[in-house]
Amino acid sequence: MASKWGLRRLTKAAALELAPDGVRVCSVHPGAIRTRMTAGFGDAYTAGQPIPRFGDPEEVARMVLFIVMDATFSTGSEFIVDGGILAGAPAVLTPDE
Repeated sequence: MASKWGLRRLTKAAALELAPDGVRVCSVHPGAIRTRMTAGFGDAYTAGQPIPRFGDPEEVARMVLFIVMDATFSTGSEFIVDGGILAGAPAVLTPDE
């Protein structure tokens, strides 16, 4: 967790330093992504997040492509690809609500 916060601050510092040279600096922060490393993890691992599944590597790649091609006025930005986990637990409504 500390390393992600360090990367976030580094992203902002580098963006401020390099913006005058026309260099944009952004970072991508993926959550649970289905890879060989996570192949043994079951559905219970992602059940508590708003989008209750593992992301695909292609979804992260599409975010990077968006940053490079379309987010040309963004620098110092953090792009989150985590199925909504940082937004919090999904609301659970009971029939009385």
